[in-house]
Amino acid sequence: MLITNRIRLAKFIHRPNRFQAFVDIDGEEIIVHVPNTGRNKEILVPGYTVVLREENNPIRKTKYDLIAGYKGKKLINIDSQIPNKVVEEALKEGKIKALKNYNKIKREKTFGCSRFDFKLEDEEGNEYYLEVKGVTYEENGITAFPDAPTDRGRKHLLELVEVKESGKGAGVLFLIQMDKVEYFTPFDERDKLFGEALRYAKNRGVDIFAYECEVGENYILLSKSVEVRL
Repeated sequence: MLITNRIRLAKFIHRPNRFQAFVDIDGEEIIVHVPNTGRNKEILVPGYTVVLREENNPIRKTKYDLIAGYKGKKLINIDSQIPNKVVEEALKEGKIKALKNYNKIKREKTFGCSRFDFKLEDEEGNEYYLEVKGVTYEENGITAFPDAPTDRGRKHLLELVEVKESGKGAGVLFLIQMDKVEYFTPFDERDKLFGEALRYAKNRGVDIFAYECEVGENYILLSKSVEVRL
């Protein structure tokens, strides 16, 4: 996915709340929007370089979105709106091998009372429901989700089990918004219940995928499968 808006680099100063941060652009301190409610404490560190995307919307209170940050030499995208767009692009291009036979791709579809990121169908009409989670936490090559407790995320996993038990396909894809990682694992120290739900879903037949991305300041692309350790 190519980011066509203007990109600026800045120095991170501080984050007063989940949705806003202060950054330094060429010596000027400004406030920007943070499109990610996770902690991201390993990325949003005072003095670290961050990537801003200019938003040309006159009714916005902020001119820029903070979409990525450098952790050393590693660039990590943190935009929570990006994963579904990247996965949709990858599905259309057949990059996710286990799902390449599903040629009908629909966004934000319901099953029963649940809404999932994708509903996929193949030529025979077989249905597959896919939920996507963006991963931004990394330490020594190990990536994990979630970086903050998520009751909503756990609920999605249990709902996918219901889909699977109905005879339809079900899976969750963890999109790791960086490259060159070792493996993915649930972040039990941050949310034990999510980890338990993920293992339960796996045992009940729900597919667990993890893919890393090729990331640049103005693009992000799903690249290759990553080992999942539960």
